[in-house]
Amino acid sequence: MTTASDTRLPFMKMHGLGNDFVVVDARDQSWDITPAMAEGIAHRQMGIGFDQLTVITKGDEDAHLTFYNADGSTSGACGNATRCIARYLLDESGKPKLRLTTDRGLLLAEDVGNGLTSVNMGQPQLDWQDIPLAEDVDTLELPIEGTPTATGMGNPHCTFFVENAEVIPLAEFGARYEHHPLYPERTNVQVAHVVGPDHLRMRVWERGVGITLASGSSSCATAVAAVRRGLTGHKVQIDLDGGTLWVDWRDDGVWMTGPTMHVADGHFTREFLESLSK
Repeated sequence: MTTASDTRLPFMKMHGLGNDFVVVDARDQSWDITPAMAEGIAHRQMGIGFDQLTVITKGDEDAHLTFYNADGSTSGACGNATRCIARYLLDESGKPKLRLTTDRGLLLAEDVGNGLTSVNMGQPQLDWQDIPLAEDVDTLELPIEGTPTATGMGNPHCTFFVENAEVIPLAEFGARYEHHPLYPERTNVQVAHVVGPDHLRMRVWERGVGITLASGSSSCATAVAAVRRGLTGHKVQIDLDGGTLWVDWRDDGVWMTGPTMHVADGHFTREFLESLSK
């Protein structure tokens, strides 16, 4: 296996509504990405910066995706990164649809025209042990102040429906609930309010990252929570700090649709990569 310090490591920078990613295409060469490397690359001043790092490898389907958070921890799912990489692979292959595998399982992706890409994030996890939570509680209304809803989308979520999401001090609020003892693996935290029929405004705190401009899995979890609480129908428009996503909870899973951006290609120098292993 080639280690990243053996040579320069190529990468792509992408974002979905400002939710930004470093992507390493390791289908043709194996790279040993470590948590320490991911954390170093994520540094906004001393690295390149990202909300998540994603490694593309060969798999049983079109490709396999592995996700790292900015603190070096891993995540089973990242919806916006999956959409961005799906767009890249769709353009590369000329296929209209893809089958991608992640630790979450098999995800389907397709080009829906007008520059938009859809990904089926699978069915949500609604039972307490699957999310997972620390104990058997009602996942629709958790025994936490504000009675948030718990949802699993391959990673855990805690969604608060509030009168006005804009006024919530998200940095303090998100950090507090990310580490709530009810969530043994920590949690993503969303605050959302109803704008109109099937229309939500949402802000997000991602576990291991902090405040982000958008989050695909958080958008899916919030849409599912809104449906379960009778606030919206199954097709929901969600306005985030970075733009708008559309979520549709269908019989075959939760589909998320939105734009993507491939910003740049580059490489990390050997000197930088070696500094991360010291």
